[in-house]
Amino acid sequence: MDKKPSNFGGSRPSNYGNSQHSGGNRPAGSGQHSATPGQGGYNRPAGQQSGRPGGFGGPRPGGPRPAGVRPPLTGPRPPRKEEPYNINERIRAKEVRLVGDNVENGIVSIQQAMRLADELELDLVEISPTAEPPVCRILDYSKFLYQQKKRQKEQKAKATKVVVKEIRFGPQTDDHDYNFKLKHAQSFLQEGSKVKAYVFFKGRSILFKEQGEVLLLRFANDLEDLGKVEQMPVLEGKRMTIMLSPKKK
Repeated sequence: MDKKPSNFGGSRPSNYGNSQHSGGNRPAGSGQHSATPGQGGYNRPAGQQSGRPGGFGGPRPGGPRPAGVRPPLTGPRPPRKEEPYNINERIRAKEVRLVGDNVENGIVSIQQAMRLADELELDLVEISPTAEPPVCRILDYSKFLYQQKKRQKEQKAKATKVVVKEIRFGPQTDDHDYNFKLKHAQSFLQEGSKVKAYVFFKGRSILFKEQGEVLLLRFANDLEDLGKVEQMPVLEGKRMTIMLSPKKK
């Protein structure tokens, strides 16, 4: 087998790899990098822009951006918040029924209704779009929305949370324990809470489920002046439960 010559891959000039090859003789225009004092790159002909995509490094198209001016936003705009009512030009009906204290009630054209609203310097608000024709009012729309939000806030503040108090009995509760728990149930109903009373059957005491039902019915009967039965005695597993809610004053 023939041996390969030591200079396999072709002969190279003797100065290949020499640290001083950049100073060798090269033909003009061959792309030779010339180290210019004070610059880290190579010389370009005057007026030549960078060859990078987008022309980075060249002059900005249209001139420099004025100071303090932000570039236009790109991408989809956020969705506009929908108004709860159609107002003014957003009302599509040809005729509307005007109601209210500041106008003559009746059916008029949308043009006439808009003209009346302009004369009063108010808004035409479609308060019942499903009616035929739609019902509209002439009013101050901003004030109208504020009053609605205020009313909803007041209603939410008046709404009370339902509180359920539990009272536990045994199937053979004595009279002393029964009366003690009856007084607690009376105070719970008077303060507006619901009462969930149940009899818990432990072990073989499930044989006395009839006694538990009688006990709960007696309990509801003793509280009939303060509460009403929402749910009659129901056996669920080892519990027989009855639900009482306070009567409205």
